[in-house]
Amino acid sequence: MKVLAIDTATEALSVALQVNDEISDQFEICPQQHSQKLLPLVKAVLADAGVSLQQLDALVFGHGPGSFTGVRIATGMVQGLAYGAQLPVVGVSTLAAMAQQAIATTGAQRVVSAIDARMSEVYLGQFVNHQGLALADSEEVVCSPDDAVAQLPAINYQTAGTGWQAFEPLQQARHNATNTDILYPHARYMLALAQPKIAAGEGVEAMSVMPVYLRDKVTWKKLPGRE
Repeated sequence: MKVLAIDTATEALSVALQVNDEISDQFEICPQQHSQKLLPLVKAVLADAGVSLQQLDALVFGHGPGSFTGVRIATGMVQGLAYGAQLPVVGVSTLAAMAQQAIATTGAQRVVSAIDARMSEVYLGQFVNHQGLALADSEEVVCSPDDAVAQLPAINYQTAGTGWQAFEPLQQARHNATNTDILYPHARYMLALAQPKIAAGEGVEAMSVMPVYLRDKVTWKKLPGRE
């Protein structure tokens, strides 16, 4: 199976390509440069592997939550790639991707991911290790730091994301957790989360690709003629 994953939801930009059991990836921190760097990086990763877009079986992208601009960039890019090559698309939570990285690299059994959502809020997601995959243990939310702390599990958990350093209540709550150095989602870890959906035929066509903002007041404009 050949699958390409991209993510631009935060300050980080990442692209990962899986060809059967081999994964190649690129990851860099480049705030406000995603729109310029993403397509050349996609082309470079595919070229290095000798794989064309049309040879892929599916596309994967970080559908959010995260920066509004960053989420839109990834959504628009994967929508365009999928439309041109007629490929199915699977969206993966950026919060889940960080939890998956913690599980894959540390064997974590419970992970709480928090991303600084600006406007004095955080995006919060709680996950458990289910046979090596990050499984949501509650609904992802956007909330105040105090509300986030009130929702934290009493049992031991690991942290991931920028939200833990951004606000004093969460900084204090970190003392009760095992803290990782995972700050941003990585496309490499979205591949494992997307595989079951791809295998089940749950990928959507380009016109149906949608971002996840968590803030209801933000909308996404679909492809022309598909509103």
